[in-house]
Amino acid sequence: MPAFRQVGEKQLPNPVLCMAWSPKRDLIALANTTGELLLHRLACFQRVWSLPPSEYTGKEITALAWRPDGKILAFSLGDTKQVVLCGVEKAEILHVFPMQSPVTCMHWMEVMEESSALSSFYNSEDESKLFLPKLPTLPKSYSTTSKIFSEEKSDEILNLLGEVRLNILVLGGDAGFVELYAYGMYKIATLGGVSGTCRSLSLSSDLKSLSVVTEVRSADNNPEICYIQLDTGLLSDCLPEVTRMARKFTHISTLLQYLHLSLTCMCEAWEDILMQMDLRLTKFVQEKNTSTQVQDEFLELLLWGQSSPELQALLMNQLTVKGLKKLGQSIESSYSSIQKLVISHLQSGSEALLYHLSEVKGMSLWKQKFEPLGLDSAAIEGAITAVGSFSLKANELLQVIDKSMKNFKAFFRWLYVAMLRMCEEHVPPELNKMTQKDIAFVADFLSEHFSENEELFDRKGKYFNVERVGQYLKDEDEDLVSPPNTKGNQWLKFLQESTHLKESPLLFPSYPQKSLHFVKRMMENVIEHCLQNPAEVIGKSVKQAVFLPLYTIPESSENTPRLFELPSLWNDKKSKLHYVVFCMPEISPSKLYILRRGTDPSRHIPNSVMSIDLSHHLDNNDDDGATAQSHYVSSCLDARFYDDEMLTVVLQGSVEQNSWHVLAQLPLASSLNCETEFNWQPNLRLDQQTSAIPCQDLVLGNQWRELENMKAQFVAVNGIRKVACVLSANLRHLRVFEMDVEDEDDEGADSQNASADQDGLDATMTSQGQGEESLEAEGEAGQQGGDGFLKPKEHLESEEAVELS
Repeated sequence: MPAFRQVGEKQLPNPVLCMAWSPKRDLIALANTTGELLLHRLACFQRVWSLPPSEYTGKEITALAWRPDGKILAFSLGDTKQVVLCGVEKAEILHVFPMQSPVTCMHWMEVMEESSALSSFYNSEDESKLFLPKLPTLPKSYSTTSKIFSEEKSDEILNLLGEVRLNILVLGGDAGFVELYAYGMYKIATLGGVSGTCRSLSLSSDLKSLSVVTEVRSADNNPEICYIQLDTGLLSDCLPEVTRMARKFTHISTLLQYLHLSLTCMCEAWEDILMQMDLRLTKFVQEKNTSTQVQDEFLELLLWGQSSPELQALLMNQLTVKGLKKLGQSIESSYSSIQKLVISHLQSGSEALLYHLSEVKGMSLWKQKFEPLGLDSAAIEGAITAVGSFSLKANELLQVIDKSMKNFKAFFRWLYVAMLRMCEEHVPPELNKMTQKDIAFVADFLSEHFSENEELFDRKGKYFNVERVGQYLKDEDEDLVSPPNTKGNQWLKFLQESTHLKESPLLFPSYPQKSLHFVKRMMENVIEHCLQNPAEVIGKSVKQAVFLPLYTIPESSENTPRLFELPSLWNDKKSKLHYVVFCMPEISPSKLYILRRGTDPSRHIPNSVMSIDLSHHLDNNDDDGATAQSHYVSSCLDARFYDDEMLTVVLQGSVEQNSWHVLAQLPLASSLNCETEFNWQPNLRLDQQTSAIPCQDLVLGNQWRELENMKAQFVAVNGIRKVACVLSANLRHLRVFEMDVEDEDDEGADSQNASADQDGLDATMTSQGQGEESLEAEGEAGQQGGDGFLKPKEHLESEEAVELS
């Protein structure tokens, strides 16, 4: 019997559509038909967390991919055409970006090439930390209205950058749609010329080529599986420049996300002011039934110290002294929150944006290096100008807040004293004095906020207007209702009178009539346009190097889950090869085929197409009829690369042999060792010339295991972690295996550390309260113990430290 050891088994309530092992930890991600994303760990197949479907992101997961460092999980959604980046530690959605069409497959690779230019860049990449202050964390008291992002997200947003070494997320979809995203954030290339629907993708670690398996409708309307190799030589030739540019643009993308969250927090702080106003002052104004205006009565109270009986009754009964004091404190607190957000978040984020864009502009001026990548200095200059305008608008908002706070404080202080006198209560001496400036502030407040001017109506004609600050936070295209008064501003007057400075490119335009939201959207559009040009230029440089039609599949297999179907792709980083593994059940059901191409499209590879005969003999101790009974004819249900030297397969016997299912390891060295060369006829599909393909016999040895009481169908493996997960044909039954148990003695220390870590985890979980974890426990009743608990962040980190040591 083999060395495979089963370490977990589970029946799931919902069919699994995607499964992928983490490249760094013993964690597997599963996506089911309900749109739920699950994370399980190897030990007893214990659930770490679950991410339920969201109406804001989507409910139809179509593909999964892990970032090479194992800290971010990407998944695509077919119903909303979005790609989501999820933090593994806390199951938090960190970034969402839309796609033109639904994504059908994805692959996240890490560049393994080294050069002196890259090494120097890796060492100097964090120079920005020497010049820029660390961006502060967003307030915990606010959460965004979209409900996609949770509290204290700014640190996680900035952690999206990950390691400096370049990694690229490759996305494929319908109609030949293929895009490459550097660090999973910045679109570095939009590829064209790919025909059909993408079924599988693999970008070589040297960036020289991209393998794509597509499904094309043939002339007889049957789906035809084709292999395409795209030459991405520009990326590999300009790797240091691509890395620098992509890293800078990823910094910019994360900063835009940070500014978006900051502005959302400001809007929520302002909504808090509006709520307080609506509850008190607006209701107070509406209930007044006298013929005179509220503004006039307040002015009379301000000038003569006398008020009408109606105003006095409203003040004492509706507002009350205690209520007025509480309202004033609440409004002042909200204004202070907005002011702090502008200073510490918007302005800091804008400064960081200007810094990184200025560095990108410097790159663009080095035309020899960066012009082939599409960096346009004029477009980058426009982006710098747009960020400068946003900074000016933020500074303008600070001035408006400062003036409004002075008016608010003066008004509430004066009204508080007036109401104390109406109650004939003692007025503190420090509140009893009012300067001429204080009176002017109160008069300004009354004229701005209690007006019957139709232009100043607050939301459908209410006679109380609080739009002086709120108008800047409205996401509308209309001009400001109350733009800042620039009369007497000597600097603006000087600019208007100066013919040289009036249109100077060194000065940022201010857009005095527009809101902060408007200027922010304008800035985002300009930067997005600036980021798009390199993606278009690089995309146009990618050419199709190889197009190989493989085989057709009958319509009868259309109901099979496409996400699990062969072919599967693999990139051998050491030998610099692309592998394609597939079966042709209609032509030769008992054979497995392997196609090899060099990552350099011009490189010739001997034995480029091979087949493995899955008919095999097993030893039998019974001499009578041994030959007849030991001959097994198998078909391959699934095949995945375990590592560069091993292929993991799920085999199925014929009906006469009771359809047994086997999990096996196939060594590639023996399978590819053949002297016969296959000559591909260019005008024929591969399935039309199978008789000429060299064939090798199946070599199993002891590396196999029969999967009893399981109708196995699919497998997901990770050779680095030495694990495999087998999924049944009904997509609900899972078995997890450790594949190399014979090395257990050599790895005794590691296993002891891992078990100690597990014991610590169990102890921590036992000590935790039920809280929100009980929500998961409800759905896991009767299953493996501990499934309902969330894994604390520190234990995921300690697990990683143990496993990587």
